[in-house]
Amino acid sequence: MTKRVFLAATGQNRGKTTASLGLLAAIRERGLALGFVKPVGQRYLVVEGTRADEDAVLMSEVFDLPDALNDMSPVTLPRHFTTDFIMGRVEGDLGARVRAAYERVAADKDVVVVEGTGHAGVGAVIGLSNAAAAAMLGAPVIIVSEGGIGRPIDEIVLNAALFADHGVEVLGAVVNKVDIASHPHLPQVLARGLAQHGVELLGCIPYSEFLANPSLELVETHLDGELLAGEPTPGSTIGWVAIGAMQAPHAVELLRDRTLVITPGDREDLIRAAIEANRATAAPRVIGLVLTGGFRPPSSVVEALRDAGLFTYLVPTDTYRTAQAVDEILVKTHPADVEKISTIIDLVDRALDVDALLARL
Repeated sequence: MTKRVFLAATGQNRGKTTASLGLLAAIRERGLALGFVKPVGQRYLVVEGTRADEDAVLMSEVFDLPDALNDMSPVTLPRHFTTDFIMGRVEGDLGARVRAAYERVAADKDVVVVEGTGHAGVGAVIGLSNAAAAAMLGAPVIIVSEGGIGRPIDEIVLNAALFADHGVEVLGAVVNKVDIASHPHLPQVLARGLAQHGVELLGCIPYSEFLANPSLELVETHLDGELLAGEPTPGSTIGWVAIGAMQAPHAVELLRDRTLVITPGDREDLIRAAIEANRATAAPRVIGLVLTGGFRPPSSVVEALRDAGLFTYLVPTDTYRTAQAVDEILVKTHPADVEKISTIIDLVDRALDVDALLARL
């Protein structure tokens, strides 16, 4: 019989995708045939005419899965779908659609990872809450939350109660983005706190600044500006953000691997210092520049940036607002993020005892 596990979360952007990538990689590494199903997708792409959840597309491409996307992502929620469902304008049995899609994916698999959407109750409006979907598929659940102590425990206990109400076994919880480096005691405290509510802590995934940072593509997509030089190479993740508000010699001291420098466009000294910093090392210390205030550098500086191939983006907003906008970019993992995916897989592999988990399915 095919083993199955439902990865739920306590809310959006808590780390389900991270957990799914790591778990699927571990399953593949053990020589097991794997499958992935996202019963209900809120964020979707259109691939060759098929509407599919973006995580289903990600897993399909990363792991070269053979299943049809409309089986991996049987229900997506375009605009007005919930209203149409409530008003009786959606034809067919959505639950039956999910069950049939799951059975097709699971037919020749050893393990199927089923990924939920948002918290345990999301999807209830169309009769397919995460708790209801897990119960329908007979899949035990792992609940994913993030960071801190009080909030993740509160959220996990609340979500576990809804799954239990639907008769779904809760295998345990995974807490993502845990600052273990600064607070090595956190896993022990979380384990004890969750155990007091009958929930086992399966693992803590350490916080990674690299994973939290956006790519240059996302910077260009989310900021309203003009590309002056270079290109946002796919998968070019920012390692560190530096605000260029000091003299150039001091700013250079702050540069780390793949730094994005945010500075006013009239700071010619800092711009040239960034170019020189890259010339001085084999690996680029500066991955790109965001020039603020709408100040366009002199043509000679722009030419130097283009000769260096250094991503340079000019925006009209001031430095503070620009830095804030970069910090607020929602970071999602994409197939082109090869280094990020490799980092995720390594972190999850070290955080979870996958063999013990598979033995419980």
